[in-house]
Amino acid sequence: MKALDHRGPASMHPAEQELVRQAADALLFCEDLDFDDGARAALADVEALAGHLVAGGRWGDEAAATLVAEVSSCGPVTRVG
Repeated sequence: MKALDHRGPASMHPAEQELVRQAADALLFCEDLDFDDGARAALADVEALAGHLVAGGRWGDEAAATLVAEVSSCGPVTRVG
């Protein structure tokens, strides 16, 4: 994950890094977010973590948004129409 690589391991605690990796894995193996409560919960956890990192002054808004976007991109493609 580029967001983890670019920010460096010191910017996130080990448990936070593991949460991100587990969420990416959950999304990678998810076929449909509408039917996978675990994958949706994992993505929500990453969104909450991003908010926590910003609120604590450890990350900026852009970096947090990039993290969420990168984890989201591990999930299934959403069909339009």
